[in-house]
Order: sequence, then C-alpha cells, then structure tokens
Amino acid sequence: MVNKLNIFKQKKLSIGVLRGGFSSEREISLKSGQAVVKALRSVGHQVIPIDVTGPKIKELAGIEVAFIALHGKFGEDGELQAILDKKNIPYTGSGAPASHDAMDKFRTKELFVQQQVPTPEYITFSRQGSSATLHEKIDEWGYPVVFKPKAEGSTVGVSIVHDYTFVPGALNRAFKCQPEVLVEKYIKGRELTVGILAEQALPIIEICPKRGFYDYEAKYQDTATEYIVNPDLSAGLAEKIQAVGLKAHQVLGCAGFSRVDIRLSEQNEPFVLEVNTIPGLTERSLLPKAAEVAGINFTQLCEKIIELALAKK
Repeated sequence: MVNKLNIFKQKKLSIGVLRGGFSSEREISLKSGQAVVKALRSVGHQVIPIDVTGPKIKELAGIEVAFIALHGKFGEDGELQAILDKKNIPYTGSGAPASHDAMDKFRTKELFVQQQVPTPEYITFSRQGSSATLHEKIDEWGYPVVFKPKAEGSTVGVSIVHDYTFVPGALNRAFKCQPEVLVEKYIKGRELTVGILAEQALPIIEICPKRGFYDYEAKYQDTATEYIVNPDLSAGLAEKIQAVGLKAHQVLGCAGFSRVDIRLSEQNEPFVLEVNTIPGLTERSLLPKAAEVAGINFTQLCEKIIELALAKK
C-alpha cells in the first residue's frame, strides 16, 4: 500500500465514488456522493460516479480506489466492503467486520458493554419476545424509552415513547424496518456528536433540534435545527467526551473516519449511542463541519479520506 500512497501524492487518481444504493438512505447518499465527486474533481482527480442500484457493480474495473458514499444497507453493513476486498480494490473507511458490527446495534451494544464504553441500558426484542419482560424492564427504567430497528440509519423507524399506550405503535414502526428491535433507556440531556479522522477526535458538535427529537426531518429538512461547534463545555469534560468517542470508534475496529453519536446526561456523563462508519458527506454535514473548524476544508477532507484508504495495511 505504500506505493499506492506515493502514487496518490505524486499524481491524480482514478477514483470511483460509490453513491445512491438501495437503502432507506438512498437520497442522502446521492447528495453525499455528488459533493464528494465535485470536491475531488476540483483538484484534478479522474472521478467516476457510480450509482449503486444492486449488489452487482459492473463499473469497478480500472478504478484505483473506491470512495464509499453509501449510507445504510449495502454501504455501511460490510457487504460492499467484502466485495471490494475480494476484488482487491482499496476503499475508504472501515473494513467489512467493523462496518458490520457498527451497523448491527445489538453487536455494537455487546462490544460496548464488554469494553466498558458507557452506553444506555437496553433490551433486545423480537416479534416472538415476551411483552411482559419488555414492560418489566421499561417500568424499571421509567419513561421516556427509545425504540430502534436493529440495523437502520438516519433514525429511520426510531421512536421516543413517553407513555405505555404508545409502545405497540413504536414496536410496529420499528418492525416495518426489521424483525428485531433495540429498546433503550432514554438519557435526558444534550445531543452531541464527535467526528473521528485518522484516529483523532475532531471538535465536538452539539445538536439542538427545534422539534425536540433529532429525527429524519430534523436532520435533513428542518432548517431550524441548530448545530453548535465547540459547545459550552469545560475543557476537562470536552476531553472526556472526545476520548469516549475515540474509544467507541476503536472498540468497533473502525478505520479512517467515523462519527460517534453521544448523549450527555444531566449529570454530565457521556453515553455513546452509535458509531456511523459512513456519516453524511455533504459540505453541510456534521463531520465536515467539525473538520472545517479543525482547519480541514471539505476538499482536503475528501483527499485525506482517500489517503487513509490507500495507507491501510
């Protein structure tokens, strides 16, 4: 890989930008891919946009590196990474095992608990599960409670439930996405995210949705959602949050870059919710916002991600 890295530094590359896909996040992926294509072309790379519409991708021949801008299924779950590994094509971001573990919320929780990454208490539930056991756990925690499909992104199928009468509806909403559901204790407090680039934590961003819940609409449609880079936190607390974010990234075996979503409790204790191995990559997305404050513009970020892909062992 050293030779390929030298090539990257000396000449322009043929880069395939994989975008679109066939998950619930297709439209967001198209926007991420379009932004990446524009940035890499602006500095002279030969960029081949590839709209992925199924698991068989014919346009990979001849590209020197794949820039994965796919979100959700067949982008972040390790399937695409495994295909690229077999074809011996370098690609951006985490490898197949880490991608799978980060996408699978059950596996993520297992690893966090094993490696002592602070994360909200949870219970797993399926259609065949005991509702009595579920309600017993919820009674122990108290409301609100969060319901999430086992492996979806962009808060698709996610509900925050404040009363037991809404539990069936929340379960049905999640079951429409997947047959298994993660039920999680809600952490009252602040919504934070920590970008990771080259094994270093970027500046913290606080997310302040006017809707109260940072759901799909708040992320991509509501212009009133506010993002605060380097929010009001003591230096020690900010360092602790960044350290927790980096540890979550490393525990899952992630590589290159990621974005870690965190809830900061009212007692100023951070709890990791999940790790996004391919976060949004438009110029308005959160990882690029944090990189910009760290002195890395969007084009430089895209080139850095390519460089990290070529440097992987």
